[in-house]
Amino acid sequence: MKSETIFRNAEIMIPQNVDLSLWSVIACDQFTSDIDYWKSVEKLVANSPSTLDYILPEAYLGSEKEAETKKRIKEKMKAVNVSDYDIFDGFVYVVRTLPDGSVREGVVGAIDLEEYDYSPDSNSKIRATEETVQSRIPARVEIRKSADYELPHIMVFVPSECKIIDEAGLLVSGDDPLYDFELMMGGGHVKGYKITGNEADSLLKRIAAYEQSGRDVLYAIGDGNHSLAAAKARYSELKEEIGDIALSHPLRYALCEIINIGSDSIFFEPIYRIVTNCDVYDLLKALDEETSGTGTQQITVITKDIRSEMNFTSPSSPLTVGSVQNFIDGYLNHFPKAQCDYIHGRKDLIKLSLKDGAVGFIFDGIDKEDLFEYVSRYGPYPRKTFSMGDARSKRYYLEMRKIKE
Repeated sequence: MKSETIFRNAEIMIPQNVDLSLWSVIACDQFTSDIDYWKSVEKLVANSPSTLDYILPEAYLGSEKEAETKKRIKEKMKAVNVSDYDIFDGFVYVVRTLPDGSVREGVVGAIDLEEYDYSPDSNSKIRATEETVQSRIPARVEIRKSADYELPHIMVFVPSECKIIDEAGLLVSGDDPLYDFELMMGGGHVKGYKITGNEADSLLKRIAAYEQSGRDVLYAIGDGNHSLAAAKARYSELKEEIGDIALSHPLRYALCEIINIGSDSIFFEPIYRIVTNCDVYDLLKALDEETSGTGTQQITVITKDIRSEMNFTSPSSPLTVGSVQNFIDGYLNHFPKAQCDYIHGRKDLIKLSLKDGAVGFIFDGIDKEDLFEYVSRYGPYPRKTFSMGDARSKRYYLEMRKIKE
């Protein structure tokens, strides 16, 4: 099979004779302020084969576990025995039952990094949907630079009218799944099917037809933007070293799952903000100066002792999340010991905001149907604007792909 489409088939690896419910763990950028979640994962996995051995949870960044984890990743990747994997060239059609019972369908394949640019003024066919936080890229680039394999938690949107995923579902048999198991820690259920041979060729033709439709933005990053940005950064480094990179080079691609933004299972949740290690009353005094009047951008501020509704008097951004982030950035410039984190889920935000020295911010989200038009016209949303459901609905690591020649 040979393809010159932007989204294409890949050589995919699935481990054999292992407990996949222990193998598959949630995306590294989840539960970043909840170290207890990751401790529970470590305890559950114990010594079983697991993707936990190949990822750096962001909860570990800046701690003594960061260096330890990076060392473990290198060691584990070098020890991979390909005979322990089912390896095939094609796609995976994924059916994920989310914790709320809704079903999200997608297709796993490789996306061409030559067609991706995460800069704000990008006009590429693959676009970032949110501002990229540059500080989150280097650790991932370092891992990818020395990695033999990649594992994806990247999810990429196609617009409602795109039928690639529906058509992929028609190409598989429900009687012969590639995998079928319960995800750990309340993540729901996942089932996957191989698409290879003639069926993969048929899907590639449908992908090519979509990509030739003349759309300004063909693919928009739904989740895992920083992992994809790291893959792009590593690819760009390689281009500087060796010049143009062949269509067949594995580092030219990143494994991901495409999903349809129109699916009933897709809904956008705001990614809330929390400031920790701060003087709570000093922060609230500064905030009061910007929210002393009335306005359409309303926020709820939560601390250990206070829950208050506020409105930005003169918003600094057309989006509430942008005004909140601009305020926090300005505050941190004056109080660098304080820290900002991005929290998925209202309950988790409230729980964390009740700790000493913490201030949480709750606000409304955006409409998913506006995404492709907004990104085409204005570029990315402010960083960490939206999340597709709560933290446990994120993609779990499962498939692998070799990225060393």
